[in-house]
Amino acid sequence: MSDRHHPACSPALFSWEFATDPYPAYAWLREHAPVHRTTLPSGVEAWLVTRYADARATLADPRLSKNPIHHSEAAHAKGKVGIPGERSADLMTHLLNIDPPDHTRLRRLVSKAFTPRRVAAFAPRVQELTDGLIDGFRIRGEADLIHEFAFPLPIYAICDLLGVPREDQDDFRDWAGMMIRHGGGPRGGVARAVKRIRAYLADLIHRKRESLREDREGKADDLISGLIRASDHGEQLTENEAAAMCFVLLFAGFETTVNLIGNGTYALLRDPVQCDRLRRAAQGGDEGLLATGVEELLRFDGPVEIATWRFATQPVVIGGQRIAAGEPVLVVLAAADRDPERFDSPDVLDLSRTDNQHLGYGHGIHYCLGAPLARLEAQTAIGTLLRRLPDLRLAVEPEEIRRRGGLIMRGLRELPVTWGPIT
Repeated sequence: MSDRHHPACSPALFSWEFATDPYPAYAWLREHAPVHRTTLPSGVEAWLVTRYADARATLADPRLSKNPIHHSEAAHAKGKVGIPGERSADLMTHLLNIDPPDHTRLRRLVSKAFTPRRVAAFAPRVQELTDGLIDGFRIRGEADLIHEFAFPLPIYAICDLLGVPREDQDDFRDWAGMMIRHGGGPRGGVARAVKRIRAYLADLIHRKRESLREDREGKADDLISGLIRASDHGEQLTENEAAAMCFVLLFAGFETTVNLIGNGTYALLRDPVQCDRLRRAAQGGDEGLLATGVEELLRFDGPVEIATWRFATQPVVIGGQRIAAGEPVLVVLAAADRDPERFDSPDVLDLSRTDNQHLGYGHGIHYCLGAPLARLEAQTAIGTLLRRLPDLRLAVEPEEIRRRGGLIMRGLRELPVTWGPIT
């Protein structure tokens, strides 16, 4: 990495050691270089924002665009910002890459799928999926909770929400697995998966449009059908926009929830006192502690380490640091959510923490659209695990657990666990 302000004493960023526990490095940055310019592993230079107050203001600042076209080195950095493969697959026009008024228009269309009423109605299906996955490994007494539980649960849930036929959902699981396993590295697993998903979505949208022409009563209520209806009734939704919308809901929706369930369960298993508190709450039906507990897990070691890219559209001052037009800005959510200026004892896991306006799902107009569904999935998944699996514990020493690489997401490669006998 490059450090222009503190070359002698600044921490090393983006190493494997850093990925395991980045919080000491972020604490140093908050104190000594809260808005810090660095060279990322991709070679792109960007500003890291690490203090809570600066982070919250930056996330809502309209002078910072989500559109990579505003990057001062956009031509040089193609493929190095955003989701690998999205440009070549013609999937750029989604909520993570656009600004108002297009962002406002598209978000309004898709937000209907994530209303409190719609999410509540989906709860029985999430519970069914959760129990079915646990049934698959419960009797064995051991499992890898990432690949056998945290990974498939949100995949099947988002497929149901989108309207992907059950017989096609295992294909989606395979493609999503390519993203998890390979990331955006030299093997390009994400890019290959993105191309396959794009081709499938184009075909599925076509098939659903044909089906809707015969469905005169409008019985299909999945998200893709809703987007097609909006497009056919004057909402000016192009086929590319519909495909990009479905793609980003899949990509952002499944990986964040995988990491939330994985990171959260791992944090609990390393803190027996807090884990036992939540286990008793799950067994006793204490939804209140499950709800505040998931919020604390989001703050303590959330699924998104760094918010997705922003680019200054004009010179802007953040935390006293002048940032030139066109320069990338990355808000470090993991650092902001451990800021002692905002949270008491920020490095302590406290499941009953109520003053907890964390930034785990962002802030402002780009606040995570699927947050209500992710919360439901996490509360259901973690609560059911603790209730159904007695004596759930790590099957390896904590230092054997490995993190997946990547700039934006923070997650585990695997989470081997074991538990007592099932009676």
